[in-house]
Amino acid sequence: MRLLKKTLKYLGIFIASFIAFVVVYLLSAFCLAKIAVNKHPHSSSEVAIYILTNGVHTDIVVPSKSEQFDWTKEISFANTHLKDTAAMQYLGLGWGDKGFYLETPTWADLKFSVAFKAAFGLSTTAIHATYHNTLPSDSTCRKIMISKEQYGKLINYITNSLQHDTAGHVMHIITNANYSDSDAFYEAKGSYSMFHTCNTWANNGLKSCDQRACLWTPFDKGIFQKYN
Repeated sequence: MRLLKKTLKYLGIFIASFIAFVVVYLLSAFCLAKIAVNKHPHSSSEVAIYILTNGVHTDIVVPSKSEQFDWTKEISFANTHLKDTAAMQYLGLGWGDKGFYLETPTWADLKFSVAFKAAFGLSTTAIHATYHNTLPSDSTCRKIMISKEQYGKLINYITNSLQHDTAGHVMHIITNANYSDSDAFYEAKGSYSMFHTCNTWANNGLKSCDQRACLWTPFDKGIFQKYN
């Protein structure tokens, strides 16, 4: 009986601690997402970038080619199922947990082991690169005009998030887990966790090029509220 009481006591402490952690986490995410950085960015209308959400995950979308940078030289069209996507004007880039990207095509496929590793930074990461010919003109997409200098900072942020081989080339992940005919995956740097999510990466990307962003956010909502 004593053992049962002790077990129930520790179980109750664990459950209470878990609930308290979730409450503090969500409250912190809500409050810190409300705090804006770079509230009034000084930008000239030289380069159009975009933020794009599927309702959960934020991509940063850049011109696939420009006089400043040609993403297609490393994020090759040949790595997509289409092989030749020369008409695609835009490249969407999202960072995230590699296991989640490759093993969870739908929420129904989510495994506890994948979710646990992702939450606690126990697995590697990847960049999901998707070519787009057009972008939606609704609440899921926001256009941001920045200067060439700021775009240069964003280019550096994204390229520094990618892993490179000894020859300096990005590392394509060969897989059949593509989401569409115009996307591919690449090895990335860093660890995904509940404190540094795909949306945190996108938010930090906006910070890197001096644009409006949240002080911290693990979710997409805080980012898009800055661009309503």
